[in-house]
Amino acid sequence: QRFLQRRALLEQKGLLSPCRCISVQDPAEGPEAQSVLTNMEGTATPRCGKVPKPKKALSPSLSPSASPESVARHHSALLSQGSGSSKGVQTSSLLLRPGKYVAIDCEMVGTGPKGRLSELARCSVVNYEGDVIYDKYVQPQLPVVDYRTRWSGITKQHMKSAIPFKAAQAEILKILKDKIVVGHAIHNDFQALKYFHPKDRTRDTSQIPVLKQRAGLPSRASVSLKSLARHLLQKKIQVGCKGHSSVEDAQTAMELYRLVEVQWERELARGLPPRPPSPVTDPITDSNQYMDDRYWPSDLMASSL
Repeated sequence: QRFLQRRALLEQKGLLSPCRCISVQDPAEGPEAQSVLTNMEGTATPRCGKVPKPKKALSPSLSPSASPESVARHHSALLSQGSGSSKGVQTSSLLLRPGKYVAIDCEMVGTGPKGRLSELARCSVVNYEGDVIYDKYVQPQLPVVDYRTRWSGITKQHMKSAIPFKAAQAEILKILKDKIVVGHAIHNDFQALKYFHPKDRTRDTSQIPVLKQRAGLPSRASVSLKSLARHLLQKKIQVGCKGHSSVEDAQTAMELYRLVEVQWERELARGLPPRPPSPVTDPITDSNQYMDDRYWPSDLMASSL
């Protein structure tokens, strides 16, 4: 894997050509490429043969258990090697395990005094490609006072097939576990789920300055999902009097994220604080301290004597 990564890197830098073998007499490429290739563990490596594609060589650098910090740093590494073309964006997305990304949107109804309390009534989750992986109506824990149909699209009829909140919460949180979650004003969705997702694994499209800049909007302005979709995706959403579609909103949030994915992840990688080193402990000392007398009950010590 190290050899394939090195060879792909040399190819990207122009030191290796995928169409022909490197000749020792080649004044442009021979000496530099040869010195690098023979520097791996002190052994010479073949200079001829089939050159693998770069993304096959780089993909092993991300393990299935890679942390979001590793994902963000990998974004930055890709950008430093490739160009900012649309082809480069697609390649980096594939390398960053798109199965780790989901987008969520929830619809709420009003409960409590005068229906001022918002409770979950529908939740939709889509994957990186926008395919629906979860979409269910949820029965609020308190009686519904205001269905807010004009915005939520929820009616009394929908509640007949709704599942209890606790059951829906367990199913949804199982999907969100260890995922990078995309959404618009996503704190409202997490509040309805009575859940807190790690900040470094959250991507809120209402908080991306890059999106607002592309749309020609003030960076500090509060921008709706509908407005961003119209300016950047030429897409009309949340139209009509039947309310919003949580599936459509989740898909739109994911489309917006993918539009600026590489640039945004690069900025996140730059802002990552250095991780503190793990404390070094002596396992022998750490286990022996529990045999000290101060950890034993005094009455037990008296009876043993």
